[in-house]
Amino acid sequence: MRIGVVAPLVAPLAERQPYGNHVFLCDLARGLASRGHEVVVYAAERSRVPGVSLARVAVDPRVRGRFALLDGVGEVEARLMDEAFARLFERARRHGHDVLTQHAFDRGALACCTDIPTLHTLHLPPMRAEVVEAARTSPAALGTVSTTCAKLWRDATGREVLALPNGVPEMALPECEPRPSAVIAGRISREKGTDAAIRVARRAGLVPLVVGEIYDPEYFRAKVVPEMAGVALVPTLAREELRAMMACASVTLMPVEWDEPFGLVAAESQLAGCPVAGYRRGALPEVVEEGVGGHLVEAGDEDALTLAIAEAMRLDRARIRREARARFGMDACVERYERELARLAA
Repeated sequence: MRIGVVAPLVAPLAERQPYGNHVFLCDLARGLASRGHEVVVYAAERSRVPGVSLARVAVDPRVRGRFALLDGVGEVEARLMDEAFARLFERARRHGHDVLTQHAFDRGALACCTDIPTLHTLHLPPMRAEVVEAARTSPAALGTVSTTCAKLWRDATGREVLALPNGVPEMALPECEPRPSAVIAGRISREKGTDAAIRVARRAGLVPLVVGEIYDPEYFRAKVVPEMAGVALVPTLAREELRAMMACASVTLMPVEWDEPFGLVAAESQLAGCPVAGYRRGALPEVVEEGVGGHLVEAGDEDALTLAIAEAMRLDRARIRREARARFGMDACVERYERELARLAA
């Protein structure tokens, strides 16, 4: 098949990806290409991803960095993003793709290109009215990244929404004994609970390892900076470096303050043999099997989370990795997408 992979245009793709949906769609594109399909990834200008065939799309500077989870995406910005996606899909038409797999969370991405068979994967919950309406009225197929998130989207749109869980590729790991450290990885924003993770790591006697990009500057200044004394902020790492850090850490912390759609950091951590401790919200219970891959507690209970860290650190790390490889294998994920895309193309 000739497959177009549509990325969010709000930020360029990079080798060191700070955003889970960017990481996943690059993995998916490489996986589909490895199966003999002709794959082109449509992404914002300045994107750089080794091993992926890219078609770069110009984006107005006023909409760069206007992320869906933050306030400030007004009608002007939305219109500019609509125009960027219109240009993207015009290029896709000229290329003659059999099918598209689309991963942006923008009304323009869901409303455009109704003449090419398309699967829209919704990487966020139904949290923006204009995106929900675009999903409800789109003639294309809808998917999302967990059964939990699929139910939310079915309720919001009244449509069938496929559950297509993310996959995680295998990587070589260093041989090391777990150090007294806690990985806190991903975008630094309120919904990820970065400040709570730092507090709880300290209470558990662990060194907080904060890795990621400042997504919400206001939250970072108000809530995270006061907790950062003696803590270094590590910029987004290459995939292999983060996986190695997890392999040598005692635990990965995810005290999320929203209904997590999937939790790619939790899956990555388990592939490294590192247990996860976090809050029982959204799809995290799907990703973190209780007592196998980690321990989850009620949201907001930092005392319980401190105890959960101790429990998680006693889990069998070899079993964590073995179970994660069976559950999150990239081959099975790519096969699910390949099957759905072939059905749509036919």
